[in-house]
Parts: sequence; C-alpha cells; structure tokens
Amino acid sequence: MSLTHIQQLLLAGESDTLDFKQTISSATKIAKTMSAFANHKGGTLLVGVTDKKMICGIKSEDEKYMLDLAVRFYCKPEIGIEIIEWEIGNKVILEAKIPEGENKPYYAKDDTGKWWVHVRVKDKSLLASKVVVDVLKRQHSLQGVVIRYSDKERDLLKYIETKGKITLKDACKLLNISRWRAQKMLVNLVSVGVIQSHTNEKTEFFTLC
Repeated sequence: MSLTHIQQLLLAGESDTLDFKQTISSATKIAKTMSAFANHKGGTLLVGVTDKKMICGIKSEDEKYMLDLAVRFYCKPEIGIEIIEWEIGNKVILEAKIPEGENKPYYAKDDTGKWWVHVRVKDKSLLASKVVVDVLKRQHSLQGVVIRYSDKERDLLKYIETKGKITLKDACKLLNISRWRAQKMLVNLVSVGVIQSHTNEKTEFFTLC
C-alpha cells in the first residue's frame, strides 16, 4: 500500500503542491518551501527523493530534526505539519504534509535573520511581491473590501482586457498615479476576484480572472 501511494506521488511529479528533496541541509531553505505551501493551498514534501524521482532514502534522523526545527523556529506563524516515515525496500523516506495556513501570510527566516514571504508557483517557491503579501493579509483578515469603480479602475480593467495583462509599472504610467496607490488598487481588485496575480522569477503581472 505504501509503495502504491509513493509511486503515485512520484508519477505526479513536482508541482505547486508537491516537492522532492534528496536531503535537507538547511533549515532556512526548507522553511522557504514549507511556508510557500502554507501560503498556497498546502502541499507535500518528500524527503529522500531526487529531482529525477529516484528514491535514495534519508541518511539519518537529522532529517526529521531539520523539518521540526524549520517549522518551529524558521517559520512564523509556526506551521503544524504531519511527518510520515515510509520504508521502501531497504530505504526510508519522509513524507511531510503541510496544510494550507489559516493565518496567512507565513514568513520564512533567511540566513541573515530577515523574514520573507514566499508563494508556490508551479514547482518553485518564489519571493512574494508586496501586492501578493497585502492580498494574503487582506484575504485572511476580518476587514471587508469595498471597491469604488472610478475612471481609473475602469481604465485599468479596459487596458487589461485589450492588452491581456498589465504590470505594476505599467499601471502607474497608464493612470499617472504613485506606486503606492497603484499597489492598493491592484490589491483591492485581486482580493475581490476581479483580477489575478501571476508571478515568475523575473516579473509580476496581472490578468482578468
């Protein structure tokens, strides 16, 4: 039964909800992945598996310790995870289940002691933009969102409808407003589900939902 379950995960491959780690050498790096899952819709981390889906097994109990250390001291708020140990042949792998967080955004501490928010995009954990961080805060607070559609909101949405997408920089230029005001507008529109944010390693842009 365990083999079938693990095989299903291996066949699925890495995604926005599944990540493979051959080993865990850094609590800060694994905290980044787990916080990104918590900020998303949860996810599963398989430890003792290579990027090429090969089962190599964990080397020692230190792997469990690193997972526990990461969620307790390198993630805030603390993330509650479930760790399952599987024995496949003569090798042991760990399955760490990270639930979707109830108190987003979740931060991960880097090697310099700074705290950052990360989000899961496809099979990568990327640094969240200021807009995405504010959206996470808004969506998980008791504060309602009231949108007043001025000419600027209408111009923004018309531009996206025509061009297909818009960046924060383009929004500032189009509407002739400050970066702060453009960010606030985008946060509001994302929060109510009118537009959606897309992030990659180079830039962020917004499209209609």
